[in-house]
Amino acid sequence: MTGFDLTKLLAERGAERYDLHAKYINHQLPRMLHTIGFDKVYERAEGAYFWDADGQDYLDMLAGFGVMGLGRHHPVVRQALHDVLDARLADLTRFDCQPLPGLLAEKLLTHTPHLDRVFFGNSGTEAVETALKFARYATGRPRVLYCAHAFHGLTTGSLSVNGENGFRDGFAPLLPDTAVELGDLAALEHELRRGDVAALIVEPIQGKGVHPTPPGYLRAAQELLHRHKALLIADEVQTGLGRTGDFFAYQHEDGVEPDLVCVAKALSGGYVPVGATLGKDWIFKKVYSSMDRVLVHSASFGSNAQAMAAGLAVLAVMEDEEIVANARHTGDLLRTRLAALTDRYELLHDVRGRGLMIGIEFGRPRSLKLRGHWTMLQAARKGLFAQMVVVPLLQRHRILTQVSGDHLEVIKLIPPLTIGEKEVDRFVNAFTEVMDDAHRGGGLMWDFGRTLVKQALQGG
Repeated sequence: MTGFDLTKLLAERGAERYDLHAKYINHQLPRMLHTIGFDKVYERAEGAYFWDADGQDYLDMLAGFGVMGLGRHHPVVRQALHDVLDARLADLTRFDCQPLPGLLAEKLLTHTPHLDRVFFGNSGTEAVETALKFARYATGRPRVLYCAHAFHGLTTGSLSVNGENGFRDGFAPLLPDTAVELGDLAALEHELRRGDVAALIVEPIQGKGVHPTPPGYLRAAQELLHRHKALLIADEVQTGLGRTGDFFAYQHEDGVEPDLVCVAKALSGGYVPVGATLGKDWIFKKVYSSMDRVLVHSASFGSNAQAMAAGLAVLAVMEDEEIVANARHTGDLLRTRLAALTDRYELLHDVRGRGLMIGIEFGRPRSLKLRGHWTMLQAARKGLFAQMVVVPLLQRHRILTQVSGDHLEVIKLIPPLTIGEKEVDRFVNAFTEVMDDAHRGGGLMWDFGRTLVKQALQGG
């Protein structure tokens, strides 16, 4: 009998967490966390909260980059995983058809009835890779269009449709794909006229900067694509499963029916990685055109019982607890209260988004003293002011947030979809206090800003 004891191992060596990461994994992550004071030790988590060893609670407005749509450790998802482990299913035999994948596919497709089939992988980037391959094969064309500043993943295929050079640099050659500006229909049509475009892949709301597609863009793009025998791929990895106040974000616009839809993150329940690519029947039948091609695209851990059980439990909770409606109501409340502050704070320029996907953008102030501080930060590195806001939100108010992207003065809020008015009050009150401090033109925030400037100039 093995002597492995996970509880004992964590008790004995849990305190080494940052040292272990620095020595064996990504050494820059603990360095960055130490620098900005994010090197916390969280002991446990539930719902939208973490707790440290002193019993202090922290409000999570990040949800693991959107993975924790239902918050952490939802009891229904936990029970489903206990049940599937206790069932001791004959999983991943590779030569049978287990019931759970079919049941999850059936349930997912009820939310997008114009689609017919599902491929299950292990992550969002795999869902995108699948869509890229299927679009190319189904159309017989090599090129996929994507939008500037898009984020679709970091494996080589998905990196080829990633609109940020910071992620792409040094990893060439990539696939022969082409960027167009979000909302620019003329640029889209120009590329389509070349006759070699398989698809356009688009986030209905771009995660970087939180930019929704312009009204009518998705429908018009879909019409152009279909006229040129190309496909529309909706990347709903972050925006899907209720995040924006509809089950899928593309559903905010009437008449939009993507040919392929990529899903992941929240479908996992925060426990077992899973990705799904939903598509039209004719596309799947073209890819899997004969028995010889039955495994032409597959994933070793795709459709595993634990992931399928988690996904089924997530969809059941979403329905039973009216998660989509809560995201819409709570998101509207939070966004409205934050938008009301734009007249009060000259550093606050915009609040945008849908549902519980909200971007808070900062910009150049009017007053001379604040403008001098702002110019100092911008000269060193764009994005430092947003970081100046994120840090005191955690340090003073125990609220975890993130800057929306490199060199952006935008904070992105993507909290668990289960939050309510209590969490809205806590965040707005904390944000107001931080902005009050910033507009005094001195004090702790600007002292920290000078520290950030020094590190930026040193290349730290």
